[in-house]
Amino acid sequence: MDDCVDEAIEWTDRRIVDGGAVEQGFRLAREAGVVPGVLWLPPSPIASPAPPVLLGHGGSGHKRSERTASPARWFASHAGLAALAVDGPYHGERVPSPLSAAEYQGRIADEGIDVVLDRMADDWQAAVGALGALGMVDTDHLAYLGMSMGTRFGIPLAAALGDRLRCAVLGKFGLRQGPALHQGLETPERMATDARQITAPALFHVQWHDEIFPRDGQLALFDALGSPDKQLIGYTGPHAETKPAAITLWRDFVFRHLAAAPHR
Repeated sequence: MDDCVDEAIEWTDRRIVDGGAVEQGFRLAREAGVVPGVLWLPPSPIASPAPPVLLGHGGSGHKRSERTASPARWFASHAGLAALAVDGPYHGERVPSPLSAAEYQGRIADEGIDVVLDRMADDWQAAVGALGALGMVDTDHLAYLGMSMGTRFGIPLAAALGDRLRCAVLGKFGLRQGPALHQGLETPERMATDARQITAPALFHVQWHDEIFPRDGQLALFDALGSPDKQLIGYTGPHAETKPAAITLWRDFVFRHLAAAPHR
């Protein structure tokens, strides 16, 4: 991971959102390109930097998609935690205009899925490091939450974070994929290897009738997770369906593990 300095961050828009939380946009300059991100902070000044929840968005989404922003606002407003999201590869502000699924998948495959996985993990760590250097987040107590593409890029990151990761919520992804996805995105050996390196408590969500990622591949990925404390939850329905009760379970799992951490 490249070293970061305070000057690498360019602050953009800032606003107060639900519950008084602060939503602060930024752009982190890196040698490989700019990383666009958003940081959500609790509404009241706190004595020490808050532990952050890293939120990975799904395919065709972006850092401010409602599925990302809604839990981010909850963590900041109601749980006293920070939340952080960055645009995924060929998503959001990383491209001049939105790309179709076929287009961004093709670009990732052309560049090389392992190259993109490594770069995304580095981008996440660089963003956390830069914000930590400014005293805005606690870089020793981290959580990760991301479904589908958020799990694809979250597993290598979670493995790289080591014991700084206090918990992870993953799912809607597996060691096998259906024909709707570009064949060049499939990396079962890499995913299984990285999953085995994750030792933090993990909650894994399976959509029982997922048409994108076959159920057996999702269960195999759960089995590969190295976490001694791991839980599996399953819900009926297709890939894109998420019941409100599941989101509540995700949030509670993160809050229980991260808010209890003795951060500095």
